[in-house]
Amino acid sequence: MHIPPGSIRFLVYSLVGIVAFFVPLSIGGNSTILIDHIVGFLTTRFPLIAQVYTALLILLGVVWPFLSGAWKRSRASMVLSVLQLAAPPLALMYFLGRGPDAILQADMLPFLFEKLALPVGVIIPVGAFFLTFITGFGLLEAIGRLMEPIMKPLWKTPGRSAIDAVASFAGSYSVGLILTRQVYQAGGYSAKEAAIIATGFSTVSATFMVVVARTLDLTEFWNAWFWSTLLVTFVVTAITARLPPLSGMSNDRAAPEADIEKISLKQPGTLVRLAWQDGVRVADSSRSVFRLVRENMIDGLRMALSVVPSILAIGMLGLLLARYTPLFETLGYLLYPFAWLSQLENPMEVSSALASGLAEMFLPAIQSTGLPLVERFTVAVVSVSSILFFSASIPCVLATGIPMSLGQMMLIWFLRTALSIPLAAGLAYLLLPS
Repeated sequence: MHIPPGSIRFLVYSLVGIVAFFVPLSIGGNSTILIDHIVGFLTTRFPLIAQVYTALLILLGVVWPFLSGAWKRSRASMVLSVLQLAAPPLALMYFLGRGPDAILQADMLPFLFEKLALPVGVIIPVGAFFLTFITGFGLLEAIGRLMEPIMKPLWKTPGRSAIDAVASFAGSYSVGLILTRQVYQAGGYSAKEAAIIATGFSTVSATFMVVVARTLDLTEFWNAWFWSTLLVTFVVTAITARLPPLSGMSNDRAAPEADIEKISLKQPGTLVRLAWQDGVRVADSSRSVFRLVRENMIDGLRMALSVVPSILAIGMLGLLLARYTPLFETLGYLLYPFAWLSQLENPMEVSSALASGLAEMFLPAIQSTGLPLVERFTVAVVSVSSILFFSASIPCVLATGIPMSLGQMMLIWFLRTALSIPLAAGLAYLLLPS
Protein backbone atom coordinates (compact mmCIF):
# COMPACT_ATOMS: atom_id res chain seq x y z
CA MET A 1 0.00 0.00 0.00
CA HIS A 2 1.48 3.29 -1.13
CA ILE A 3 1.12 6.19 1.35
CA PRO A 4 1.58 9.63 -0.26
CA PRO A 5 4.62 11.57 1.06
CA GLY A 6 2.40 14.51 2.02
CA SER A 7 0.34 12.29 4.32
CA ILE A 8 3.48 10.94 6.01
CA ARG A 9 4.92 14.43 6.51
CA PHE A 10 1.61 15.70 7.86
CA LEU A 11 1.26 12.82 10.35
CA VAL A 12 4.86 12.55 11.55
CA TYR A 13 5.72 16.24 11.88
CA SER A 14 2.34 17.11 13.38
CA LEU A 15 2.82 14.35 15.96
CA VAL A 16 6.17 15.88 16.95
CA GLY A 17 4.49 19.26 17.46
CA ILE A 18 1.58 17.77 19.42
CA VAL A 19 3.91 15.85 21.75
CA ALA A 20 6.15 18.88 22.28
CA PHE A 21 3.33 21.28 23.14
CA PHE A 22 0.34 19.37 24.39
CA VAL A 23 1.29 16.01 25.95
CA PRO A 24 2.34 16.11 29.64
CA LEU A 25 5.35 13.87 30.27
CA SER A 26 6.52 12.73 33.69
CA ILE A 27 10.32 13.07 33.96
CA GLY A 28 12.14 13.11 37.28
CA GLY A 29 8.89 13.29 39.20
CA ASN A 30 7.81 16.42 37.32
CA SER A 31 4.84 16.18 34.96
CA THR A 32 4.74 18.89 32.30
CA ILE A 33 5.08 19.34 28.54
CA LEU A 34 8.31 18.51 26.70
CA ILE A 35 9.24 22.15 26.06
CA ASP A 36 8.99 22.94 29.76
CA HIS A 37 11.20 19.93 30.56
CA ILE A 38 13.82 21.15 28.07
CA VAL A 39 13.79 24.68 29.48
CA GLY A 40 14.02 23.33 33.04
CA PHE A 41 16.94 21.10 32.05
CA LEU A 42 18.85 23.94 30.39
CA THR A 43 18.29 26.45 33.20
CA THR A 44 19.03 24.07 36.09
CA ARG A 45 21.90 22.04 34.60
CA PHE A 46 23.65 25.03 33.03
CA PRO A 47 22.65 27.99 35.25
CA LEU A 48 25.71 30.13 34.57
CA ILE A 49 25.44 29.67 30.79
CA ALA A 50 21.71 30.49 30.97
CA GLN A 51 22.42 33.63 32.99
CA VAL A 52 25.17 34.82 30.63
CA TYR A 53 22.94 34.05 27.63
CA THR A 54 20.13 36.12 29.19
CA ALA A 55 22.55 38.99 29.88
CA LEU A 56 23.67 38.92 26.23
CA LEU A 57 20.04 38.99 25.08
CA ILE A 58 19.48 42.03 27.27
CA LEU A 59 22.57 43.87 25.98
CA LEU A 60 21.98 43.08 22.30
CA GLY A 61 18.25 43.66 22.63
CA VAL A 62 18.81 47.17 23.97
CA VAL A 63 21.41 48.11 21.35
CA TRP A 64 19.78 46.59 18.26
CA PRO A 65 16.77 48.97 17.90
CA PHE A 66 19.16 51.94 17.77
CA LEU A 67 21.54 50.25 15.31
CA SER A 68 18.72 49.11 13.01
CA GLY A 69 16.61 52.24 13.34
CA ALA A 70 13.65 50.20 14.59
CA TRP A 71 13.24 52.52 17.57
CA LYS A 72 11.86 55.20 15.21
CA ARG A 73 9.04 53.07 13.75
CA SER A 74 6.36 54.35 16.11
CA ARG A 75 5.81 56.26 19.32
CA ALA A 76 5.43 52.99 21.23
CA SER A 77 8.77 51.77 19.80
CA MET A 78 10.46 54.98 20.91
CA VAL A 79 9.09 54.75 24.46
CA LEU A 80 9.91 51.05 24.71
CA SER A 81 13.47 51.52 23.39
CA VAL A 82 14.18 54.31 25.87
CA LEU A 83 12.74 52.34 28.80
CA GLN A 84 14.85 49.32 27.82
CA LEU A 85 18.02 51.34 28.43
CA ALA A 86 17.50 50.58 32.13
CA ALA A 87 17.82 46.82 31.52
CA PRO A 88 21.65 46.46 31.26
CA PRO A 89 22.31 48.39 34.53
CA LEU A 90 19.67 46.25 36.24
CA ALA A 91 21.29 43.06 34.92
CA LEU A 92 24.67 44.30 36.19
CA MET A 93 23.14 44.94 39.63
CA TYR A 94 21.78 41.40 39.64
CA PHE A 95 25.15 39.81 38.82
CA LEU A 96 27.14 41.99 41.25
CA GLY A 97 24.52 41.89 44.00
CA ARG A 98 25.01 45.62 44.50
CA GLY A 99 22.47 48.38 44.23
CA PRO A 100 19.59 50.00 46.09
CA ASP A 101 17.95 47.72 48.67
CA ALA A 102 14.54 48.52 47.17
CA ILE A 103 15.63 46.90 43.91
CA LEU A 104 17.66 43.97 45.24
CA GLN A 105 14.92 42.51 47.48
CA ALA A 106 14.17 38.86 46.62
CA ASP A 107 10.75 39.61 45.13
CA MET A 108 12.02 42.49 42.98
CA LEU A 109 15.09 42.25 40.67
CA PRO A 110 16.01 38.60 41.49
CA PHE A 111 12.39 37.58 40.87
CA LEU A 112 12.26 39.39 37.53
CA PHE A 113 15.59 37.99 36.32
CA GLU A 114 15.31 34.39 37.58
CA LYS A 115 11.57 33.72 37.26
CA LEU A 116 10.70 35.78 34.19
CA ALA A 117 13.56 37.13 32.03
CA LEU A 118 15.75 34.00 32.12
CA PRO A 119 13.09 31.32 31.47
CA VAL A 120 11.31 33.46 28.85
CA GLY A 121 14.63 34.09 27.10
CA VAL A 122 15.21 30.34 26.91
CA ILE A 123 11.67 29.22 26.14
CA ILE A 124 11.17 31.55 23.15
CA PRO A 125 13.88 30.01 20.90
CA VAL A 126 13.12 26.48 22.18
CA GLY A 127 9.43 27.08 21.48
CA ALA A 128 10.28 28.55 18.08
CA PHE A 129 12.14 25.35 17.16
CA PHE A 130 9.14 23.12 17.90
CA LEU A 131 6.67 25.60 16.40
CA THR A 132 8.05 24.50 13.03
CA PHE A 133 6.08 21.28 13.43
CA ILE A 134 2.90 23.15 14.41
CA THR A 135 2.94 25.77 11.68
CA GLY A 136 4.90 24.27 8.79
CA PHE A 137 3.30 20.96 7.90
CA GLY A 138 -0.47 21.34 7.93
CA LEU A 139 -1.49 20.90 11.57
CA LEU A 140 -2.49 24.55 11.94
CA GLU A 141 -4.66 24.41 8.81
CA ALA A 142 -6.29 21.11 9.85
CA ILE A 143 -7.14 22.43 13.32
CA GLY A 144 -8.35 25.64 11.73
CA ARG A 145 -10.76 23.74 9.51
CA LEU A 146 -12.13 21.72 12.45
CA MET A 147 -12.52 24.69 14.81
CA GLU A 148 -13.78 27.30 12.32
CA PRO A 149 -17.50 26.67 13.09
CA ILE A 150 -16.83 27.36 16.79
CA MET A 151 -14.15 30.07 16.84
CA LYS A 152 -15.69 32.48 14.34
CA PRO A 153 -19.13 32.86 15.97
CA LEU A 154 -17.85 32.98 19.56
CA TRP A 155 -14.53 34.83 19.40
CA LYS A 156 -14.46 36.30 15.88
CA THR A 157 -11.14 34.59 15.11
CA PRO A 158 -10.17 31.86 12.62
CA GLY A 159 -10.34 28.24 13.71
CA ARG A 160 -6.54 27.99 13.75
CA SER A 161 -6.49 30.39 16.73
CA ALA A 162 -7.67 27.50 18.92
CA ILE A 163 -4.14 26.15 18.82
CA ASP A 164 -2.79 29.51 20.08
CA ALA A 165 -5.02 29.21 23.12
CA VAL A 166 -3.94 25.65 23.86
CA ALA A 167 -0.27 26.54 23.31
CA SER A 168 -0.52 29.31 25.90
CA PHE A 169 -2.17 27.15 28.54
CA ALA A 170 0.13 24.18 27.83
CA GLY A 171 3.34 26.20 27.38
CA SER A 172 3.22 29.93 28.16
CA TYR A 173 1.98 33.24 26.79
CA SER A 174 5.38 33.76 25.15
CA VAL A 175 5.02 30.53 23.17
CA GLY A 176 1.44 31.41 22.19
CA LEU A 177 2.52 34.89 21.10
CA ILE A 178 5.36 33.53 18.94
CA LEU A 179 2.73 31.51 17.11
CA THR A 180 0.37 34.50 16.88
CA ARG A 181 3.15 36.71 15.53
CA GLN A 182 4.20 34.15 12.93
CA VAL A 183 0.67 33.53 11.64
CA TYR A 184 -0.15 37.27 11.65
CA GLN A 185 2.96 38.21 9.67
CA ALA A 186 2.22 35.42 7.18
CA GLY A 187 -1.26 36.83 6.57
CA GLY A 188 -3.13 34.14 8.49
CA TYR A 189 -4.68 36.67 10.90
CA SER A 190 -5.91 40.20 10.39
CA ALA A 191 -4.75 42.89 12.82
CA LYS A 192 -8.07 42.63 14.65
CA GLU A 193 -7.95 38.85 14.88
CA ALA A 194 -4.33 38.87 16.07
CA ALA A 195 -5.17 41.47 18.72
CA ILE A 196 -8.13 39.42 20.01
CA ILE A 197 -5.91 36.33 20.21
CA ALA A 198 -2.96 38.11 21.83
CA THR A 199 -5.08 39.82 24.49
CA GLY A 200 -7.66 37.07 24.95
CA PHE A 201 -5.93 33.71 24.81
CA SER A 202 -2.27 34.34 25.77
CA THR A 203 -2.50 33.46 29.45
CA VAL A 204 0.20 32.27 31.80
CA SER A 205 0.87 28.54 31.55
CA ALA A 206 -0.88 25.82 33.52
CA THR A 207 2.42 25.15 35.28
CA PHE A 208 2.59 28.73 36.59
CA MET A 209 -1.07 28.48 37.57
CA VAL A 210 0.05 25.77 40.00
CA VAL A 211 2.32 28.34 41.65
CA VAL A 212 -0.63 30.74 42.02
CA ALA A 213 -2.81 27.99 43.52
CA ARG A 214 -0.11 27.03 46.01
CA THR A 215 0.47 30.64 47.04
CA LEU A 216 -3.24 31.17 47.76
CA ASP A 217 -3.72 27.72 49.34
CA LEU A 218 -6.15 26.59 46.63
CA THR A 219 -4.61 23.25 45.67
CA GLU A 220 -7.45 21.45 47.46
CA PHE A 221 -9.82 23.09 44.95
CA TRP A 222 -7.53 22.78 41.91
CA ASN A 223 -10.06 21.38 39.44
CA ALA A 224 -12.73 23.93 40.37
CA TRP A 225 -10.24 26.79 40.09
CA PHE A 226 -8.50 25.62 36.90
CA TRP A 227 -11.70 25.07 34.90
CA SER A 228 -13.24 28.24 36.30
CA THR A 229 -10.18 30.14 35.08
CA LEU A 230 -10.51 28.70 31.57
CA LEU A 231 -14.24 29.44 31.47
CA VAL A 232 -13.90 33.03 32.71
CA THR A 233 -10.96 33.73 30.38
CA PHE A 234 -12.81 32.60 27.25
CA VAL A 235 -16.16 34.15 28.21
CA VAL A 236 -14.49 37.52 28.81
CA THR A 237 -12.62 37.21 25.50
CA ALA A 238 -15.92 36.68 23.68
CA ILE A 239 -17.21 39.90 25.27
CA THR A 240 -14.13 42.11 24.77
CA ALA A 241 -13.92 41.04 21.10
CA ARG A 242 -17.21 42.91 20.66
CA LEU A 243 -16.17 46.04 22.59
CA PRO A 244 -13.80 48.91 21.74
CA PRO A 245 -10.89 49.06 21.15
CA LEU A 246 -10.84 45.55 19.66
CA SER A 247 -14.16 45.87 17.81
CA GLY A 248 -12.89 48.90 15.90
CA MET A 249 -9.57 47.47 14.76
CA SER A 250 -8.74 46.83 11.12
CA ASN A 251 -9.45 43.48 9.48
CA ASP A 252 -6.60 44.03 7.03
CA ARG A 253 -3.89 41.37 6.92
CA ALA A 254 -0.14 41.94 7.10
CA ALA A 255 0.37 39.72 4.01
CA PRO A 256 -1.81 38.28 1.24
CA GLU A 257 -4.29 35.76 2.55
CA ALA A 258 -3.13 32.17 2.13
CA ASP A 259 -4.89 30.20 -0.60
CA ILE A 260 -6.01 27.61 1.90
CA GLU A 261 -7.99 30.26 3.76
CA LYS A 262 -9.98 31.06 0.63
CA ILE A 263 -11.39 27.54 0.31
CA SER A 264 -15.09 27.56 1.16
CA LEU A 265 -16.23 25.68 4.24
CA LYS A 266 -19.23 24.54 2.18
CA GLN A 267 -17.20 22.09 0.11
CA PRO A 268 -18.69 18.60 -0.10
CA GLY A 269 -17.40 16.10 2.45
CA THR A 270 -17.20 15.81 6.20
CA LEU A 271 -15.35 18.39 8.26
CA VAL A 272 -12.77 15.80 9.32
CA ARG A 273 -12.10 14.81 5.69
CA LEU A 274 -11.67 18.46 4.68
CA ALA A 275 -9.33 19.04 7.65
CA TRP A 276 -7.23 16.04 6.58
CA GLN A 277 -7.09 17.28 2.97
CA ASP A 278 -6.03 20.76 4.11
CA GLY A 279 -3.25 19.35 6.29
CA VAL A 280 -1.89 17.02 3.64
CA ARG A 281 -2.03 19.76 0.99
CA VAL A 282 0.15 22.08 3.12
CA ALA A 283 2.56 19.30 4.13
CA ASP A 284 2.96 18.23 0.51
CA SER A 285 3.97 21.73 -0.62
CA SER A 286 6.04 22.76 2.42
CA ARG A 287 9.74 23.49 2.32
CA SER A 288 12.39 21.35 4.02
CA VAL A 289 12.21 20.97 7.80
CA PHE A 290 15.79 22.26 8.19
CA ARG A 291 15.03 25.50 6.37
CA LEU A 292 11.84 26.08 8.34
CA VAL A 293 13.59 25.35 11.65
CA ARG A 294 16.35 27.83 10.80
CA GLU A 295 13.86 30.56 9.90
CA ASN A 296 11.79 29.96 13.03
CA MET A 297 14.85 29.97 15.29
CA ILE A 298 16.01 33.29 13.83
CA ASP A 299 12.51 34.73 14.33
CA GLY A 300 12.43 33.40 17.89
CA LEU A 301 15.77 34.96 18.75
CA ARG A 302 14.62 38.30 17.32
CA MET A 303 11.55 38.16 19.53
CA ALA A 304 13.66 37.23 22.57
CA LEU A 305 15.91 40.24 21.92
CA SER A 306 12.84 42.47 22.04
CA VAL A 307 11.06 40.83 24.97
CA VAL A 308 13.75 40.06 27.57
CA PRO A 309 15.07 43.63 28.07
CA SER A 310 11.47 44.84 28.37
CA ILE A 311 10.68 42.27 31.04
CA LEU A 312 13.55 43.54 33.18
CA ALA A 313 13.10 47.28 32.58
CA ILE A 314 9.32 47.63 32.38
CA GLY A 315 8.81 44.91 34.96
CA MET A 316 11.01 46.71 37.48
CA LEU A 317 9.20 49.98 36.84
CA GLY A 318 5.87 48.28 37.44
CA LEU A 319 7.01 46.57 40.63
CA LEU A 320 8.44 49.81 42.02
CA LEU A 321 5.21 51.65 41.26
CA ALA A 322 3.19 48.90 42.91
CA ARG A 323 5.27 48.87 46.08
CA TYR A 324 6.24 52.49 46.62
CA THR A 325 3.44 54.59 45.12
CA PRO A 326 -0.34 54.73 45.56
CA LEU A 327 -0.84 54.28 41.79
CA PHE A 328 -2.36 50.81 41.90
CA GLU A 329 -4.28 51.50 45.07
CA THR A 330 -5.83 54.47 43.27
CA LEU A 331 -6.47 52.31 40.20
CA GLY A 332 -8.19 49.88 42.52
CA TYR A 333 -10.97 52.42 43.08
CA LEU A 334 -11.98 51.92 39.44
CA LEU A 335 -12.38 48.19 40.09
CA TYR A 336 -14.06 48.64 43.48
CA PRO A 337 -17.67 48.85 42.15
CA PHE A 338 -17.28 45.46 40.45
CA ALA A 339 -15.91 43.85 43.63
CA TRP A 340 -18.64 45.47 45.72
CA LEU A 341 -21.42 44.37 43.34
CA SER A 342 -20.01 40.84 43.55
CA GLN A 343 -20.76 40.95 47.30
CA LEU A 344 -17.18 40.20 48.30
CA GLU A 345 -16.41 40.57 51.98
CA ASN A 346 -13.37 42.83 51.43
CA PRO A 347 -14.02 44.60 48.11
CA MET A 348 -11.36 47.30 48.54
CA GLU A 349 -8.60 44.82 49.40
CA VAL A 350 -9.55 42.64 46.42
CA SER A 351 -9.74 45.53 43.96
CA SER A 352 -6.39 47.01 45.12
CA ALA A 353 -4.69 43.62 44.85
CA LEU A 354 -6.10 43.03 41.36
CA ALA A 355 -5.02 46.50 40.23
CA SER A 356 -1.41 45.57 41.03
CA GLY A 357 -1.76 42.75 38.51
CA LEU A 358 -1.25 45.33 35.77
CA ALA A 359 2.38 45.49 36.91
CA GLU A 360 2.90 41.74 37.42
CA MET A 361 0.24 39.01 37.40
CA PHE A 362 1.71 37.33 40.49
CA LEU A 363 1.39 40.43 42.70
CA PRO A 364 -2.35 39.96 43.43
CA ALA A 365 -1.65 36.47 44.79
CA ILE A 366 1.16 37.74 47.02
CA GLN A 367 -1.10 40.45 48.46
CA SER A 368 -4.17 38.24 49.00
CA THR A 369 -2.88 35.32 51.08
CA GLY A 370 -4.79 36.46 54.19
CA LEU A 371 -8.18 36.92 52.54
CA PRO A 372 -11.16 34.52 52.93
CA LEU A 373 -11.43 31.51 50.59
CA VAL A 374 -13.98 33.01 48.19
CA GLU A 375 -11.85 36.12 47.71
CA ARG A 376 -8.61 34.15 47.28
CA PHE A 377 -10.37 32.06 44.63
CA THR A 378 -11.66 35.20 42.89
CA VAL A 379 -8.24 36.87 42.91
CA ALA A 380 -6.59 33.72 41.57
CA VAL A 381 -9.05 33.45 38.66
CA VAL A 382 -8.97 37.14 37.74
CA SER A 383 -5.19 37.48 37.92
CA VAL A 384 -4.96 34.88 35.11
CA SER A 385 -7.98 35.95 33.05
CA SER A 386 -6.78 39.60 32.96
CA ILE A 387 -4.04 38.38 30.55
CA LEU A 388 -2.06 41.63 30.28
CA PHE A 389 0.69 42.84 32.63
CA PHE A 390 3.70 45.10 32.24
CA SER A 391 6.42 42.77 33.52
CA ALA A 392 6.11 40.33 30.62
CA SER A 393 2.97 39.86 28.50
CA ILE A 394 2.60 43.51 27.36
CA PRO A 395 6.24 43.67 26.13
CA CYS A 396 5.65 40.32 24.38
CA VAL A 397 2.56 41.70 22.60
CA LEU A 398 4.47 44.83 21.56
CA ALA A 399 7.19 42.58 20.11
CA THR A 400 4.70 40.79 17.84
CA GLY A 401 4.21 43.85 15.64
CA ILE A 402 0.43 43.77 16.09
CA PRO A 403 -0.69 47.43 15.75
CA MET A 404 -1.82 48.06 19.33
CA SER A 405 -0.88 50.97 21.59
CA LEU A 406 -0.09 50.85 25.30
CA GLY A 407 -3.27 52.82 25.93
CA GLN A 408 -5.39 50.26 24.07
CA MET A 409 -3.82 47.39 26.02
CA MET A 410 -4.41 49.13 29.35
CA LEU A 411 -8.08 49.64 28.42
CA ILE A 412 -8.39 45.97 27.45
CA TRP A 413 -6.76 44.99 30.77
CA PHE A 414 -9.31 47.08 32.67
CA LEU A 415 -12.26 45.65 30.75
CA ARG A 416 -11.02 42.08 31.22
CA THR A 417 -10.40 42.58 34.94
CA ALA A 418 -13.70 44.33 35.60
CA LEU A 419 -15.70 41.70 33.70
CA SER A 420 -13.81 38.81 35.30
CA ILE A 421 -14.50 39.84 38.91
CA PRO A 422 -18.27 39.11 39.04
CA LEU A 423 -17.87 35.97 36.90
CA ALA A 424 -15.11 34.60 39.14
CA ALA A 425 -16.92 35.53 42.34
CA GLY A 426 -20.13 33.90 41.11
CA LEU A 427 -18.28 30.66 40.38
CA ALA A 428 -16.58 30.83 43.78
CA TYR A 429 -19.96 31.07 45.56
CA LEU A 430 -21.30 28.24 43.39
CA LEU A 431 -18.39 25.78 43.61
CA LEU A 432 -16.76 26.33 47.00
CA PRO A 433 -18.05 25.01 50.33
CA SER A 434 -20.10 27.61 52.22
